[in-house]
Amino acid sequence: MSTTWERLEGAALSLARSGPIKDRLTDAYRQHLAQLSAEELPESLRGEFRACHEALTHEPPLLRGEDAVRATVRKMSNHEADEVACSLVRLFAALVREAARADARELLRAELQQTVTAAAEEARDKAAPVVSERLLNGAASAARHKRITAVPQVISRCAGEA
Repeated sequence: MSTTWERLEGAALSLARSGPIKDRLTDAYRQHLAQLSAEELPESLRGEFRACHEALTHEPPLLRGEDAVRATVRKMSNHEADEVACSLVRLFAALVREAARADARELLRAELQQTVTAAAEEARDKAAPVVSERLLNGAASAARHKRITAVPQVISRCAGEA
């Protein structure tokens, strides 16, 4: 099963080939767009896809072996067929831009996460020696200012000060 991107790309490539525009338009729809649902597209592109779908399928088949697409395209002028083909190519281009924006957002999100992680690691690495030094200094200070609680310590301390 091909992706939405591949289906629209296939339709655009069908439209870019040589031959009568109506044949290329019919081929693009039958081979690529018929399997595509508007819900598979980003919300911003669904309306244009539905309009293209409607423009290619609104006529009922009248001739034997004809489907709605063939009947609709048969009744179009070459100018109308050109306009629908242009809409389909613009739809593919819009999907490409939308995908590029999504990729850019994801890349930016990943870069931001890396920056935050690197900054946190740098802050931790800079803070570790300071914290260690403060802890050691605090322990040394606490050892120097240890409370004298035993009687012999009080006597020896007082004798030493005298």
